[in-house]
Order: sequence, then C-alpha cells, then structure tokens
Amino acid sequence: NLEEFRAAMGGCCGEGSDNSAKACAGPAQGGCCGPAPPASAASKQNVVDGVKEYYGETLQSSGDLKTSACTACEKPPLEILDIIKKIPDEVNSKFYGCGYPTPLGIEGKRVLDLGCGSGRDCYIASALVGEAGTVVGVDMTEQQLAVAKQHAEPYCRQQLGYLESNMRFLHGYIEELTTSLGLKENSVDLIISNCVVNLSVNKDKVLEQLHRVLATGGEFQFSDVFTDTALSPEIQSHKVLVGECLGGAMEVEAFKSLAKKVGFDAPALVSQTGIEVHDKELRSLLGDAKFWSITWRLTKGGGSAAGGCCAGKKCC
Repeated sequence: NLEEFRAAMGGCCGEGSDNSAKACAGPAQGGCCGPAPPASAASKQNVVDGVKEYYGETLQSSGDLKTSACTACEKPPLEILDIIKKIPDEVNSKFYGCGYPTPLGIEGKRVLDLGCGSGRDCYIASALVGEAGTVVGVDMTEQQLAVAKQHAEPYCRQQLGYLESNMRFLHGYIEELTTSLGLKENSVDLIISNCVVNLSVNKDKVLEQLHRVLATGGEFQFSDVFTDTALSPEIQSHKVLVGECLGGAMEVEAFKSLAKKVGFDAPALVSQTGIEVHDKELRSLLGDAKFWSITWRLTKGGGSAAGGCCAGKKCC
C-alpha cells in the first residue's frame, strides 16, 4: 500500500494546492530528494526503478503526500502565482517540487526543465518566455509526461493566446541529455529543476551534461535540499531520512566544488528556507547537521551569477 511503499522508498518533494510554504519534519515516511548513490549497478537500478514507480504509479496527486514530505519553499512572485492559476488542475495536482526555480525576465529564451514531471514549471516557463521562446521538459516517468503532453496545446492556445504550443516533452534520463536524448551542445539558455538533481545516482554526470547543453552565458537555476556537513553512511542509507529529503542532501561546499570542477562560475544563492526536524530520534541521529531548501543559480562563462536571466528581478 501507499504508506508501506513510502516507508521503503521515500517520496518526493510535493506541495498542496494552497501553495503555502511548508517544512520537512520528523517521522514522516514520504519525501524525496533522493537516495545517496548506491554501491552497485544493480542497487542503482533499483533506486531508479523505485523512483519511477513512485512518481508514475503510487502518487496520484500531491494530496497523497499525507506525511510531512520535503516541501520547504518560499511563495513565488505574484506574476508566477497568476500563471499557476491558469495551469490545468491535473498538471498542478500531480506536480511535486520543493521550490520555484523559474526566474523572471526570460522572454524569448530557450528553456530546459530537468525532471519536469507533470510539467508545472514548464507551463510557468512557457508563459514567461512568450511565444518566441521554447521550453523542453525531460522526465523518466511516462505517466507524468502523459499529463504534461495532454494539456500543453490547449493551455498555450486558450490560456496564453499562442498559435501553437511552445513546449515539447522528452522521455529519458537527465544524465543522457546529449546522448540518448539527442540535445545539442550550447543549445539552451536556461536550465531549471525542482528537487530533482538529488534523485540522480550520478550527480557529477548530471552537471557535466548540463554544462554541455548550456550556451555560453547560459544559466542553471534549481531548487534542492542541502546540508552544511558531510553526512555519515548511516544517515545516507537511513530509509526515513532518505525519504524525508535529508539522507541524500548535497553538502553545500561539496556542491560548490563540483560546480567549479565541471566548469560553472561560482554559484549564486537565490533563496534559502530552513528545514526543521521535529522527531527527537531523527534529530539525535542527525546531530548538529543543518538542512535547507536552497535555490541556486549557476552560469556558464560569459554570464553573471549575480545577474543573468533574472536581470536583477526577484526570481523565487
């Protein structure tokens, strides 16, 4: 059943329809932001298969996230809230994320959304880039993509007044953007993701692929869960902590080092929200470790992490 599956696999970063800020807490067995990289190829595949089943079959809507999953985030700007009201209910209800990574000021841009799920952030970007811009969503879960595809054309035509949809959706893995998915190098202006990078069992490969597809001056803006310390193997393999977004959280300084190693400019922090752990037993296991939902902006040479697509506007 649902609760047993959550206990075994963890969940996803989800939020209710009220769009209010929430925080991770204690003994919940749902959550997301993923498992630490397993030791063997077989166990890595088990993680991938489990995530696909959870997002594709177990969760029917964000209302299924009855436990306190990883949902810490701030409210978005009013402009984005107004766009969300126009997005079909099914797209919103089946979307799970821990932030609002899509920046303002992106008219005419080419946008790529990693792990787009049902497509909410793609639909937001579709409105922000205008009819001259383009949006590509990538996800490994066919059921989620089916929702995104189903509503794209009527949304663009009826709600945005476009002649046709400026969105397209690809089924595949975010580690294979330039290989199996066939995206060209230097072909994207902006990449966004919403609590997805942590779900990857090969984060190095993800960042390398992002750097390849970004055009010079392009940006990667994403929301995810981070910690201030290197987590012990016990924490990284703890089912409840992994499910609560904490076990697979990236350590902030390690993330900065990886970004630099791949070739990105120094990351710029866009927004940060603290995550609370109420369960005493889990808090004791975590020790002094602190956790946040953070939105970062990375630029690929020739841009400015302090400016870029946002052009000085508040993004999240």
